[in-house]
Formats: sequence, structure tokens, C-alpha cells
Amino acid sequence: MEFAELIKTAKVNDVVLTSPGLVPVKGTLCITSHHLLLSSQAGGNREQSQMELWLLIRNVDAVEKRLANASGTITLKCKDLKILHLEIPGMEECLNIASSIEALSSVESVMMTYPFFYRPQSMKLENGWQLYPLEKYYQKIASDTGTWRLSSVNKDFAVCPSYPQVVMVPAAVDDRALRKSASFRQGRRFPVLSYYHKKNGTVMLHSSQPLTGPHRKRCREDELLLGAVLEQGDRGFILDTRSAQAAKQAQVMGGGIEHRAAYPCWKRLHQPLERGRPLQESFTRLLEACLDPSNSMDRWLAKLEASKWLSHVKEALKAACLAAQCLDREEACVLVHGYEGTDATLLVTALAQVILDPECRTLAGFQGLIEREWIQAGHPFSLRCARSAYSHARLRQEAPVFLLFLDCIWQLGRQFPFSLEFNERLLLTLFEHSYASPYGTFLCNNEQERKLCEVKEKTHALWPWLNREGDKYRNPLYACNPLVIWPSVEPQSVLLWQGLFLRWIRPSHYLDEAWAEIQKIARNSQVHMEQSSDAPQEQIPAQTNSGAETQSLAI
Repeated sequence: MEFAELIKTAKVNDVVLTSPGLVPVKGTLCITSHHLLLSSQAGGNREQSQMELWLLIRNVDAVEKRLANASGTITLKCKDLKILHLEIPGMEECLNIASSIEALSSVESVMMTYPFFYRPQSMKLENGWQLYPLEKYYQKIASDTGTWRLSSVNKDFAVCPSYPQVVMVPAAVDDRALRKSASFRQGRRFPVLSYYHKKNGTVMLHSSQPLTGPHRKRCREDELLLGAVLEQGDRGFILDTRSAQAAKQAQVMGGGIEHRAAYPCWKRLHQPLERGRPLQESFTRLLEACLDPSNSMDRWLAKLEASKWLSHVKEALKAACLAAQCLDREEACVLVHGYEGTDATLLVTALAQVILDPECRTLAGFQGLIEREWIQAGHPFSLRCARSAYSHARLRQEAPVFLLFLDCIWQLGRQFPFSLEFNERLLLTLFEHSYASPYGTFLCNNEQERKLCEVKEKTHALWPWLNREGDKYRNPLYACNPLVIWPSVEPQSVLLWQGLFLRWIRPSHYLDEAWAEIQKIARNSQVHMEQSSDAPQEQIPAQTNSGAETQSLAI
């Protein structure tokens, strides 16, 4: 296929671009293989004469056209939630432009997407892909514990297509048992280590559901594998992201649960989380509520509640807190799974690590967490992020699970403003790149597909670019907090992420100005502290206020 075949009209003059919050711009519109370009025409307004739009066509989620007389208007609804209106002179040109954008935005071949053509001069292809090596992370755990080992049982993806080639498993379990356990699990995703809690030596694992079926089939090797996780006399918890009823229904269809008699040291907990179509529809309803200009306060609140998005955020945080509580307070190991173990399961394991581990709250640690727990663990980004909230041709596989994770992280950052080294801008950037990006980090559905498409050989990684712009994504208020951060999941504590869902609807420049001022104050304060540390200190008498209590804030 040649891109030229999909472009019916490559250039149109006198196109007017309008977007909420922007002054209308008139200029020349051009369509290339991967971008929509609009260069404003020179005029009296100096700013307008320099205006230029570069829109990655892959970012277009829906194309709507309206014809009137000899012209037409195309509305582009983007995956990053931006909405653009293009007034195009000429009915035929309008139809051709709309048809070209629709065709280019829905090209199915991964290797025809922009990351395979993007070649910035300042970056080398090989840089960044080994920035957070999985083997190095796991090898440290193996050397620290002695009870876990790196296994190459999945070399060349021979056992599980959605797992990486190296996995972390109990040292007492051989590869033959791992293969048997894989055949007993949905998608062959057998239990593997996700996180080692240094404080007390407990671990968190993830897998898919067991294939017990209606006849309660058993797998001795799977039972051996989970038994080897626990030391003599220890107990563990199986955190199922399905309701008890849904788990029973899955058993009728060939799936099921770990039966207590077969796994006597493991207790099952159910913390149901929505996935798939219900989650996608919730995302869509939320955007509809945000875009409704006629909303009164009562109508807005009713629509917000009806979307159920904040309920999904609350339940995700609740499930992660439950997993973290089992590890930290109950001092018990945890196995997390639902159906396939690629969506809600990874959401819980990743969130729990941010709650428990201060390393995961650093800029580098958070990137490593995403690489480890989402990308290499097999979250199907290409399927889940194929469409965003506006698409009319949505398929069954789309679901904003990764967006839900980012929203939960934003909630943590709001409740613990000093404990995360990164800021909201990083979360917004990750959201944008997970749906449409010039980088190959979020391409494909698993490591096997990325290897087949030669993603690491032919595209750039996102992380080096992010780190080069590191100061832009750092929280100026950050102070390393070694404690566990337990978020509140009360309804009044979980708020709408306005910086994402309302950022194209209302101006946000005042927030940018506020953050710039905070960064300036933080830098000046640091300089002042460094200077004062060299000066002699003088004792300041404590002031007392009769009748007042001393209060302390624990972060």
C-alpha cells in the first residue's frame, strides 16, 4: 500500500481553523502520509502569520463533516480529547480531505505508522530501549532473596506469547512445572513475580485465571508453584479482580477460581473492577458531560455521577490499597488476577507498587514501573488504545485501562503533593503518547509482537526524550517520602482530573503560570537554604499559644 493512494486532495488554500479557546486562523492545509499541516497566511496579525499546526493523523479519533452550499466544515475529534474545526472552501475538497484523514488515521499495519518513519537528528535508534532492563531489576531480587530465580522458560515466547522472554519464579520450581502451570492458565499466563516488598520479604505475583472449568480440574504443578511462594506456616491472598458471581460464571465457560482444597494456604478475596466495554462507555459518557455547554450545576453533577468514571477510579485505588495492605500490614504474599491478567490485574499491581515503594514515585522509577508492569507484562496497548472517547466505530477491545491508572496516580499526587517526584504534565504526556506517538514504546500488544515488528530496531524509545526534558516533568515540591502512602478513597477525596478532561474546554494558562511560580519559589528556597546552612545558627525561642494544640502533618 502507498500512502499516496489514500490522499485524494493533498493541499487546500483558504482553510479556516477554529478550536475552543483559540483565535480562528486562516491558512493553507496540507496532508502528508502521517501529518495534517496548516500554515497560516501572512496578514496584519503578526502572531497569526507565524501560526502553524502539526497534527499527527494517528491522533484523530473521529471525523465529522457538515456541508453547506459550496463549502464544508470538518470536525476532528482527537484521541488526546482536543477538538478542531476546519472550514474548507469547495464541497469536493471538503469530502476528499475528510476521506483522506479517515483512511490515514485507520491504517492497520503497525509498521506503516509514524514511529517507523520518525528520525530526529538528535537521537540514535538504539538509545533508550535498555534504559530499564527487566533482567537487571529481577536479578537484584534474586541475589537479595536466594529464593527466587530468573527463568528463560519463555525464550522465543515458546510458553506464553504475552509474557517477556525472562520471568521471575520461585527457585524451587523447575521449568517443566512452569510449562504445566502455563497450560492450566488463561492465555498461558502462569503466576510470576511482580514485586518484592523489601520491608518484610513478602511478594506480589500476577497471572490469569485458572482453567478449572465446571468439573473443577486441578493442576499439581500450578499448586506446587503457588505453594513454593509461601514459607512454612505462611499464608497468602488471591486477589480476584472479578466479583464472586462473575468468577463462577467464568467457571461454566472453562475458566474459574483456585479452589480452597487445592490451595489450602491461600485465601481468596474479591475486589471487582470493570474492564472492556463498560469502562470505555464510562469514558465516553464523561467526555459528553464535559462537553455539554448547557449544563447547570445539578445537571453536571448528575451526568458526572452517571458516567461512573470516579467510581472506577475509587474502586481501582481501593483494590490497590487492599493488595498493599496484605503485603505491608498482614505480611502476606498476594497473587492478583482476573480473566486474562492483562488489564485490571496490571492496574492493581502497578498502583500497589506506587503506594508501597518510594522508588516507584521517582521519575526514573515510575518510567521503569510502566516499562515493567505495563509494556513488558503484556498490556495490549494497540487494542486498548486503538480509539479514544469520540470514535463512532469503536470495537470491543478498546478500554482506557492505562488512562485509569494515570488518573489514579494523579489522585495520589493530589493527596500527597510532596511524595511524587513527577508532576501532572508527565501523566498528560504519557496519556497522549499511549494513544498516538512518534515513538515506538507503546506500540503493539506484547513483547512478541514488538519483536516480530522489529520495534526496538526501527523506532525510537520515548524515555530518552522524556528524560532530556526532565525538568519540565519534575515536581518542584518533591521530598523523598520513605513511608507507605495510603490514599483516601472516600467519595469527597476522589476528584475529577480537570487538567486532563477539561484542559481543552477551559483555558489552563493560569495553571502553567502558577506552576512556573512554584518552581521559581522552590529554586530560590533551595538556594537560600544552601546559603543559610553555611551561616552560624541562632536559637529561636519557641512560641506558645495558650489553649492551642500542637498539630503535625504526616505525609
